[in-house]
Amino acid sequence: MSINNLEGVTGSIKKSLSGIFRAVIVGILVLIQFGLIIFLSFKLRGYTVYIYSFLQILSIIIIIVLVNDNRNVSYKISWICIIAAFPITGHIMYILWGNNRVKKIDKIVLEKLSKGFEYLEQDFKVVEEFEDRYPDMLRMTTYLQNNHFPLYKNNQVEYYPMAEEAFEAIFKEIDKAEKFILVNFFIIGEGALWDRMHESLLSKINNGVKVLFLYDDFGAMLRTNRNFKRDLEKEGFEVRIFNPVHRYTDKLYMNYRSHQKIVVVDGNVGFTGGMNLADEYVNLVARFGVWKDNAIRVEGDAVWGLTVTFLQMWEASAVSSPVDYEQFRPRQSFPKNNVYCQVFSDGPANNPRNPMEDFYKQMIYHAKRLLYITTPYLIIEDDMRDALATAAIGGVDVRIITPFIPDKKNVKVLTNYNYGSLLAAGVRIFEYRPGFIHAKTMLNEDSAIVGTMNMDYRSFHLQYECGVWICNNEIMKTIKDDLLRTMDECHEVTLEEWKKRPFIIKIYEKILNLFSTLM
Repeated sequence: MSINNLEGVTGSIKKSLSGIFRAVIVGILVLIQFGLIIFLSFKLRGYTVYIYSFLQILSIIIIIVLVNDNRNVSYKISWICIIAAFPITGHIMYILWGNNRVKKIDKIVLEKLSKGFEYLEQDFKVVEEFEDRYPDMLRMTTYLQNNHFPLYKNNQVEYYPMAEEAFEAIFKEIDKAEKFILVNFFIIGEGALWDRMHESLLSKINNGVKVLFLYDDFGAMLRTNRNFKRDLEKEGFEVRIFNPVHRYTDKLYMNYRSHQKIVVVDGNVGFTGGMNLADEYVNLVARFGVWKDNAIRVEGDAVWGLTVTFLQMWEASAVSSPVDYEQFRPRQSFPKNNVYCQVFSDGPANNPRNPMEDFYKQMIYHAKRLLYITTPYLIIEDDMRDALATAAIGGVDVRIITPFIPDKKNVKVLTNYNYGSLLAAGVRIFEYRPGFIHAKTMLNEDSAIVGTMNMDYRSFHLQYECGVWICNNEIMKTIKDDLLRTMDECHEVTLEEWKKRPFIIKIYEKILNLFSTLM
């Protein structure tokens, strides 16, 4: 059951008519809401004087609320722009969707997430040993610990520079499974890779292995048939779907997705990274040239962090009896070593406090000599941009790898727009010429992050994400070598080149930047 078995197989990108129909229906429902708002605006035109006075007062109130809101600056600016551009419509939209009513839903999610945190206990002997070995990084690990994410040692970590290699390893571990397999992906696309995964998991189910299969509704809706979940359940899979897109159309909560990717086998071995379960991720079909993703395999104490992260989202995806976390404990003890890892996660229920974004900034500020980043989207806010620029001006070798061939053209325009101030500060930008780089990595001289989060507003504020922070020189060297090899295949963008963008693009990107939080 390996990727090698797929040699000579032609991949595919299948579209589900039923999924497209569902997406169209949901889109129509949202447009109807906008239509009703606009219609109401026109109907109220006859009361202009009274409405104008009321809107002036309401605008002042909303702006005061937004200025004093502890959510991020981009969020505030976006709503102020909407209210200014659409005097009546914008106010109604803010009342419906911009206030804190969705926190009722967030509270339900947080209650389910908090249960999982009870199973994440910190061994303070590990922290003491870590402090002796890495005294300068105590602040970073303490930050994650204070956000419920323990520090683990006794891990073996293997880094995969391409998703093909990661899935090869995943299939090998699935073949060894004896008790349970946990699988969570954002995108499920029926095709050759899915067929191999389905065959492998079904074989284990028939041998008595428990399989919990979790995926995001938006990520699978257009790529799977309408009976996908039901057919899997008939075969013995336990299946849950995160946040069906039709459930909260009245609150636009459907925009909050689970972007996590986790595979855990028997609690002993876990995987995470940027890849999804679809043919383009392993280059069985070419969508945007060569698709470069990465992932890690963890065997050791830190796998429990991945297991708990999965079970938290599993419980948050359905109303059911509580899950017994204890039955998913590791099945073996692990050899002692000094490979330190922290599994951490984040999501919109945490807004406005987002530990993942803050930890990224800590990685940047902690860098002394080098900082290498890979991200498919570079749509960052002022504080993140300032952190990168400050590091570069301070002598840190800051390099960022982004795609040459984009998967979303408007996002690429905004990504390029963000190059300017970074290049001026001395940040080096590399575009991956062979195609699309989907890997999400951050590396400095002391540690590395490999996970699912992009460097954009959506990942930091609208999606549930996960990652692993790793401290070990050997593993960091492996990751660094891969990034340097990747840079050799890239085109380095210069500030002079960036300034020569067409005038129409310069205008378009400034307008597009107003909607960066929606990208």
